[in-house]
Amino acid sequence: MSETDLAAIRGAVAKLCASFPGEYWRTLDRERRYPTEFVRALTHAGWLGCLIPEDYGGSGLGLSAAAAVLEEVHRSGGNGAACHAQMYVMGTLLRHGSEAQKRAYLPGIATGELRLQAFGVTEPTAGTDTTSLRTTAVRRGDVYVIDGQKVWTSRAEHSDLMLLLARTTPRAEAARKTDGLSVFLVDMREAVGRGLTIRPLRTMMNHATTEVFFDALEVPAAALVGEEGKGFRYILDGMNAERILIAAECVGDARWFIAKASDYAKTREVFGRPIGQNQGVQFPIARAYAATEAAALMVERAASMYERGESCGAQANMAKLLAADASWQAADTCLQTHGGFGFAEDFDVERKFRETRLYQVAPISTNLILAHLAEHVLGLPRSY
Repeated sequence: MSETDLAAIRGAVAKLCASFPGEYWRTLDRERRYPTEFVRALTHAGWLGCLIPEDYGGSGLGLSAAAAVLEEVHRSGGNGAACHAQMYVMGTLLRHGSEAQKRAYLPGIATGELRLQAFGVTEPTAGTDTTSLRTTAVRRGDVYVIDGQKVWTSRAEHSDLMLLLARTTPRAEAARKTDGLSVFLVDMREAVGRGLTIRPLRTMMNHATTEVFFDALEVPAAALVGEEGKGFRYILDGMNAERILIAAECVGDARWFIAKASDYAKTREVFGRPIGQNQGVQFPIARAYAATEAAALMVERAASMYERGESCGAQANMAKLLAADASWQAADTCLQTHGGFGFAEDFDVERKFRETRLYQVAPISTNLILAHLAEHVLGLPRSY
């Protein structure tokens, strides 16, 4: 997609976001409410279905377009984490689901009639060691019976469907630890109260995350996505897209912080002159800007490689690492520039500061990215 097209997308998204100013997000944060109106507006504008092919009712755009959408949401002061999974979680269904499943669900996901935003992978005892998960799905005739628990399942209360990873073959019986895991598309509208329980988790930011419990939940055998036992590979297929899009959000956050810090440094006067005239204030903002622009280039490269169908695991991971670091550097600089006012709710800095801190640990820790690069790119001994 050309830069002109991407600029047009950013402009359209910025115009939409202008209807949801800082006060809107502050109120939601204060009351721990979900941004229903914002998500509805993004949905009706077609942005959340942009990665779904036109044959299934979507826009059929590439990952660069989706990245531009989410970057602009964050650059405008909003938070795409409330709905970004609606963009990429469906990728597993699109790549590995049956034609019947795709026809049944993707058109509704594209229009927003169905929300597929919940991604049930992480567990309390396994964390990022996905192959150690304990949630099981046992085939009994025409149904699978699911037992177990997931945690950090964001947006579960605001989703109709959940993509769930569960073990269908005991780990001791699997040839490899990555075998025996399967993916299911769970209809939560039917499951809640019938073996599925959702418990909200309050966190330091308004993230609508939960823990989910499965107690003999029965799902039809038709809920299985792809082949039984190959779910780990299916999940991995979507992680590059997720990391690139999260990286784009981080770039948007960083650019918001840099603009906010620069504007404040130009107008705030102490000792008879703008604080931005002092190099002690200038230099950290300039360094954050340089780091952000470098990260943005890596995001652009990773997205382009993904769209061309090239192997981009290292680039997707580096994009997420560099962008998360840049957004955190910009956040810290912005807060420091504002001094005491950075902690005041009305300036939005403290809210965005809390929100962008998440990306040092989610959806994957920066330490695990470094371990991946060390082993798979640099050829160093495996550390875990």
